[in-house]
Amino acid sequence: MPSFSAYDSTGIEHFTISSFRFTSGDIHNIRIAYRSINPSSSKKVLIPTCYGGRINTTLSFTSPQQCLSFHHVIVVAMLGNGESASPSNDANFPKSLDYRDQINAQHSLLTQHLDINELEAVIGFSMGAQQAYYWACMYPKFLKHSIPICGSAKTSVHNYAFLEGPKAALTNSVDYADGTYRAKGTKPTRGLRAFGRTYCTWAMSAAWFRERKFESMGFDNVESFIQNQWEDSFESWDAEDLLILARMWQAGDVGKTSKSGDYLKALEGIEAKVPEDSEIEVKHLKYGELAVIETVWGHMAGGGANEDDTHWMNDQIASFLGITSGDLNFKALSLD
Repeated sequence: MPSFSAYDSTGIEHFTISSFRFTSGDIHNIRIAYRSINPSSSKKVLIPTCYGGRINTTLSFTSPQQCLSFHHVIVVAMLGNGESASPSNDANFPKSLDYRDQINAQHSLLTQHLDINELEAVIGFSMGAQQAYYWACMYPKFLKHSIPICGSAKTSVHNYAFLEGPKAALTNSVDYADGTYRAKGTKPTRGLRAFGRTYCTWAMSAAWFRERKFESMGFDNVESFIQNQWEDSFESWDAEDLLILARMWQAGDVGKTSKSGDYLKALEGIEAKVPEDSEIEVKHLKYGELAVIETVWGHMAGGGANEDDTHWMNDQIASFLGITSGDLNFKALSLD
């Protein structure tokens, strides 16, 4: 879920990759934004951002007593999210993006800049989850665990169709002006707010709305929730950043990483251990485990929208990585 709070640049660093080759064939210098937390730890975990996510709004599980509080966690911004190289900050940015571009850029950040050649895990929510799948397919020996949260190895037709709605709301707005708004020196505010309004119902479940859970977030009614959470949040984004990432999301398919082009065969080749929230993918994983979040918070449960679900995910990840509460308590006490 996009954040409606002021942008937080705390701890964010940048690394420039020269002559980066995109899947499209474009060769371009790019800058990757990231945050390195607990860099002295020998256990390394990568967490890519999700759609609408920024580095410092991404759930990192690094708060005291959380499962990654003693891991070196690298939170990396996707290309196209406005923090790393994107249409909004690079006039010569390519017109299309592929998940393979994200993973290759992140691999360069880790190996060329941070001197990391092995990961304990890649953890990601939504589009971050798709990146976790791509990592396991593209660099199977590089990571021990891939932890996708509320994401798929291949974007479903249903998911593709949903994204057409917000995209159309934005690109058909008067102020988007068929993409010429920048030349006019304007911002497609109406289009961006329409994007957020169209998007919001897909993030939570029908039960969530029926139980008026938006009141627990401080909103008196659903209209206030839509305007102040979703419209305001997406208004802060750049239109072309939203669109290029939405198109990449729609084209997500780990089958592109294999010679066969079959995403199920690509899944069968994954060597990392994978906890799964999808019954489809887990059937094709050698070392997959199914873990379903029982919640009315819908998709956004995986992004940290609800404290109870976040606690559940924290415990699941700790168990999967072999971390016990006793380990955390001992380490915490040893720092006093």
